[in-house]
Amino acid sequence: MPEEPIISAEGISKCYTLNHLGGHAPYRRLSDTLLQAATAPLRWFGAGRHPQETGRVEEFWALNDVSFEIKRGEVVGIIGRNGAGKSTLLKILSRITEPTQGRITLNGRVASLLEVGTGFHPELTGRENIYLNGAILGMTKAEIRSKFDEIVDFAEVEKFLDTPVKRYSSGMYVRLAFAVAAHLEPEVLIVDEVLAVGDSQFQAKCLGKMENAASGGRTVLLVTHNMLITRRLCSKAMLLEAGRIRGFGDTAGIVSDYEERGLNQAQPHLAHLFHLRRWWVGGPEAAAESSHVYDEKQAAEFCFELHAPRPATRANLGLHLRDASNTLLVSLHIEPFQAPEGRVQVRLRLASLPLLPGVYRWQVGLVVQGDLVLQETLLPELHVTSESHGHPQPGWTPVMNLPYDCEVMELMELES
Repeated sequence: MPEEPIISAEGISKCYTLNHLGGHAPYRRLSDTLLQAATAPLRWFGAGRHPQETGRVEEFWALNDVSFEIKRGEVVGIIGRNGAGKSTLLKILSRITEPTQGRITLNGRVASLLEVGTGFHPELTGRENIYLNGAILGMTKAEIRSKFDEIVDFAEVEKFLDTPVKRYSSGMYVRLAFAVAAHLEPEVLIVDEVLAVGDSQFQAKCLGKMENAASGGRTVLLVTHNMLITRRLCSKAMLLEAGRIRGFGDTAGIVSDYEERGLNQAQPHLAHLFHLRRWWVGGPEAAAESSHVYDEKQAAEFCFELHAPRPATRANLGLHLRDASNTLLVSLHIEPFQAPEGRVQVRLRLASLPLLPGVYRWQVGLVVQGDLVLQETLLPELHVTSESHGHPQPGWTPVMNLPYDCEVMELMELES
């Protein structure tokens, strides 16, 4: 028999009622209030209504007929624009609010990280708030006690543990709140935009904690606007648009569709025109191998192949390199160039690439005559396998403006 899904949603809809008054609530004198009370019975017959209380009631469907199944151990990214219904769906799954229509079936213990720090008391110490917040999130006292040292180490607040949290900086407060929530061990973990908390180093720790949860076989539902995190963490993605599911499946395909929709809305007259075909480490001669691994023994050389639907008389290309926590490390802006119609290859040679071993992503932006025609985060990722000479120290985050040389070449259409 097929395994029973851990989460099943059938026809979920959520309706909110919006009241539209005919103006701002008016200032009322005591005589007005007494007159309204005296005429209240008449309103049953449609008389005596205050003239500025007229308005209309509108139904707003935050979710509309949403159905899906999630298997045990899957990590699903829920993406979409603001107002698409993402947070409403998580609140229904967390049983914070009830659906107007439909049914949710959950076959496991659920924990939610929807608002980091909810339940913290400003007058209590960090130590006391760990126990209080842990209990609110569903942990037993024994569980909290067994994880107490891990929580404190993760939050990096040991020196201030017996200080009231009202004296914490915003960063300390958020770190402690996330540390408590991150040490839950439910079968289903529901997360809403909490991976954006803290500084870049702490974000990397949060990301690592989420990866551990995913690799440990727990089911994770994650809402984030960070497509880098979605691609890295999620085995599947769900695209919500105006309260409906527009796509649910392979992460790479769903995220690409979402990013393409965003570009279409921003530049509808230029949509589906410019696009990036591929990229690789090395020069044009390395195209057939298409390696995406960089080692310090190699020259820091990269090729990007674009498709231009028409000649670009003044093209401005920007290349950004970001690490796993989405910190911008390298920023390059190529001098304006003329690109012929068809396939165009941009060959980038850097004097050096001082990076620690790890996974990085190229982001490409192309502006032609003032219009944004291409904005894309590239896959596959760039893998740096060994420490480059002169790499920055851990925790070093400023943007590097590296010396570079760039060449733009037209490719023959006969090439594969």
